[in-house]
Amino acid sequence: STSFGASAQGSHAMPTTATGAHDAHGHNPNLQHHFYSMEQQLEASTLGMWLFLVTEVMFFGGMFLAYIVYRILYPEAWILGSNHLNVTMGALNTAVLICSSLSMALAVRAAQTSNRGGQIVNLILTIIFGSIFLIVKYFEYAEKFEHHLVPGRHFDMTLPQANQQQLFFSIYFMLTGVHAIHMVVGIVLMLVILTMSWRGRFSADYYTPVEMSGLYWHFVDIVWIFLFPLLYLLGAHYVAA
Repeated sequence: STSFGASAQGSHAMPTTATGAHDAHGHNPNLQHHFYSMEQQLEASTLGMWLFLVTEVMFFGGMFLAYIVYRILYPEAWILGSNHLNVTMGALNTAVLICSSLSMALAVRAAQTSNRGGQIVNLILTIIFGSIFLIVKYFEYAEKFEHHLVPGRHFDMTLPQANQQQLFFSIYFMLTGVHAIHMVVGIVLMLVILTMSWRGRFSADYYTPVEMSGLYWHFVDIVWIFLFPLLYLLGAHYVAA
């Protein structure tokens, strides 16, 4: 009888013990119920973001593959098309995005050290740099419309190898346009994170959204680092015959 009572008492205590263990780990209000610790939650979030970025790599990879195939087929037309791009604007945007990656990294570090002021300042800088990039891109696109370099019925067909150059600009607008959309998404994301930082949501105990947003931002910046030389620098030392 005593043995049965002890067994019954033990079986009754098991859920309490499990719940108590979860409560011990769940004192942080930012810990979701399906995780046992903030470390596990951060690891799961990081894995999820990297898996998402892998799909983004495959997405851009298809466009890069199209670029490579036609670059091999029409090498001279690619150089001629590249000569119409504004290298100064492209270089400026490259510098702007490098600065934005620095400010984003500093924002993540500020969150990890519970520096609310550092988070806010660096997130604002990141948003400003991203906005400058889009403004420069607007003027660059406007220049292409002005010179009839936008693929379609208004494209300048008097250019040498006009059909092949039109293909170059089709890929140019596809790559840079999709990249610009990702930049817009990144800025909106930064505005959300900035609002949360302003309200004091992030500290050394919880900074996962800042770090995950930083990974996305760095990915977008890295894509541009590839786009700049592939699109803008092909004709840097080329003189038309």
